[in-house]
Amino acid sequence: MKPVESSDKLKIVHSDIRGPVFEKAQEMSRQGIEVLKLNTGNPATFGFTMPPSVKNALLANADKAVAYCDAKGMPEARQALAEYHTSRGLQDITPDDIYIGNGVSELAPMICNSVLSAGDELLMPAPSYSLWSNAAYLAGAKPVFYTCDEASDWYPDVADMEKKVTARTKAVLLINPNNPTGQVYAPELVEQVCEFARRHDLLVISDEIYDRLIIDDVPYRSTAAIAPDLPVVTLNGLSKSHIICGFRCGWAVVSGPRDLTAALKECLGKLCAMRLCGNALTQLVIPAAMNDPESTKAMLVPGGRIYEQREAACKALDALAERGLVSYRRPHAAFYVFPKILGGKVKNDKQFAFDVLAAKHILIVAGSGFDWPEPDHFRLVLLPEAEKIYQAVLEIGDFLETYQQ
Repeated sequence: MKPVESSDKLKIVHSDIRGPVFEKAQEMSRQGIEVLKLNTGNPATFGFTMPPSVKNALLANADKAVAYCDAKGMPEARQALAEYHTSRGLQDITPDDIYIGNGVSELAPMICNSVLSAGDELLMPAPSYSLWSNAAYLAGAKPVFYTCDEASDWYPDVADMEKKVTARTKAVLLINPNNPTGQVYAPELVEQVCEFARRHDLLVISDEIYDRLIIDDVPYRSTAAIAPDLPVVTLNGLSKSHIICGFRCGWAVVSGPRDLTAALKECLGKLCAMRLCGNALTQLVIPAAMNDPESTKAMLVPGGRIYEQREAACKALDALAERGLVSYRRPHAAFYVFPKILGGKVKNDKQFAFDVLAAKHILIVAGSGFDWPEPDHFRLVLLPEAEKIYQAVLEIGDFLETYQQ
């Protein structure tokens, strides 16, 4: 019997966050080698805990999650989400416009399969969270990357979008606040992207899962609030803001003129029905989480863990910058930073990640894992406690001092 052949659709799919370097780190851990894993934004592995409000809602209501729930999500959960997004400026949305899934990771392929046919194109940022390019590939479509300009705080380059839009382009993706750069886009920039989408009759997909993790007092508005006349799908979830990554709790909100979104909603409804329902246990905590913003805010102010860890990492990166080893843009949201390696030291960023792991026992993700075209960046996760992330960044700098490929 001949070997089972792999699907052509998966040949280009990649996930460097849990790819070969991660597997090597896991092997080292099994051998008793302590590895600092700065590859994934998973707060609970660094001692963060879920808020009591979430835990209590889960324990008090678990019996309500035994049966299948509504394919689109529990009514109480969708009502709470409709109220939340209305408070963020979205107009004319109801619980019926909300689709709860097992994280944004499940919903992204559902959205791409709902709007992209074979050969269609999705405009998306470079750098970008690879979930979205993979979702496009699995839909038989093509991700087309527009440049985000590092010199302009990683803002999307709308002029580059104009160069890359074609008759096959169906949608444009924004990730705001951004992963992997940690940047927050000014509302004026988002308005420019929306005007671009308006000119070319494009759906806007806006991944906003970090909208409750903005550290500094920088202006921010939800994309759908800026452009109520456009069809917009807004993605969000509780994984990061309420420290429950393992719950797999995300949702999509479809907004804009209903005559423009009817076919999209019909397709999403079919895909929701196919998987019967999202995890009902996790949906129990959504109303409590949406009514508990303070536990998240406490992490983001001076003295809070995320704030202080960001400060420590930036202090160390400043020291590396003074030594001419890296440059970086200070992040304003989430818990990531995307430094640039200076001096032409690296020709293969994946090999660089392997070498840092071998020499310093620190796991990072190469910039190419986020569809960045040059081998000169890497992403750091800023979740270890302040002193630990500070020392880890300095260790990477010491390694870079003498490193040359």
